[in-house]
Amino acid sequence: MIQWTEEQCKLRDSFRVWHKEFSEGHLADDQDSRFSPERWARVRDSGLLRLPFDPAWGGLGHNLLTTMCVLEDLGYGCRDAGLLFSISTHIVSTGIPIQRFGSDDLKARYLKRICSGEVIGAHAISEPNAGSDSMSMESSATEDGDDYVLNGTKSYISNGPVADVFVVYARSDPDSTFQGITAIILDRGTSGFTIGEPIVKMGLKTSPFCQLSFDGCRVPKTNVVGRAGSGFLILEYVLVWEILSLFIMWVGGMQHRFERCVEFANNRRQFGHKIGTYQSIADKIVDMKVGVESSRKWLYDTAEQYAGGSNVTTSLAIAKMIASEANVSSAMTAVQLFGGRGYLAEYGLEKDLRDAIGGTIYSGSTEMQQRRIAKMIGL
Repeated sequence: MIQWTEEQCKLRDSFRVWHKEFSEGHLADDQDSRFSPERWARVRDSGLLRLPFDPAWGGLGHNLLTTMCVLEDLGYGCRDAGLLFSISTHIVSTGIPIQRFGSDDLKARYLKRICSGEVIGAHAISEPNAGSDSMSMESSATEDGDDYVLNGTKSYISNGPVADVFVVYARSDPDSTFQGITAIILDRGTSGFTIGEPIVKMGLKTSPFCQLSFDGCRVPKTNVVGRAGSGFLILEYVLVWEILSLFIMWVGGMQHRFERCVEFANNRRQFGHKIGTYQSIADKIVDMKVGVESSRKWLYDTAEQYAGGSNVTTSLAIAKMIASEANVSSAMTAVQLFGGRGYLAEYGLEKDLRDAIGGTIYSGSTEMQQRRIAKMIGL
């Protein structure tokens, strides 16, 4: 297991003063499916959004592992999983591809504002007929002089209703699969670009999402991230950051939930005994402990492999499967353990369960991860 340096621990601890403010009012906002501008303002004030970005663009200059260290603790201390999801989308899915692949011009125009949180970022991949199968996307980016013209529809776009900047992936070469997708930066308010109304969903309700439509939407070629046709490679790079950064926050949440269940089991009495003394209860809590430790180890081990230059295709898929499934199991156990309390909205545990279920779908479903692993082992 990783041993954090004194500097990393100080950085992690420095953000703890913000956790309570990040959580305030989250239950009411979850019931109303409301993104909180007030809590986003606190996130901006904290400097959290600057973590992995170069100081030249207003960032703090930290690597992936250090960023994960801070984000795990954030997941432990902040109860608004929707806000955490929006933070991840903003940092990882919007800022990271611009930093890694964008031109100096793109960085100058967008990265400073992403670091400061002046703008909110989103990315657009999924479509009505192309979810996990991103290579089947139909949205097109057609060259026309110095511009690309976008046409098509994107679905399930996190941060979509509140975002100012979008990284849009579209097919620029209809005759090519892996080299036929291009990533393009698109600003809110661009002619021909329509942002749909927020869509109510099962969980992560404080992170709004919607559908996007492009109808002859003209974007200058200078807004291309990387080079034309490199969208698939950018997606692969972003996916590593996305899974490791997002699911390590869920590990922090699992740790908090586990500790809450241990405390409850040691204080709740039924039939004259603490419920934690019953083997059936103890076994469930032990499973929670195994789940959180296994998830944490797989995510950090994969991050270390990646930092060392290793191919992490299989490890990443395993880590994502373990963490997402363990989070659902942990949340379900907490609801059952707390009984009637667990079923009530005021305790936040039923929300945890609703939030967790999405993790088995986004960033590549459990079934897609199984398919990827099977392919890597020669099946």
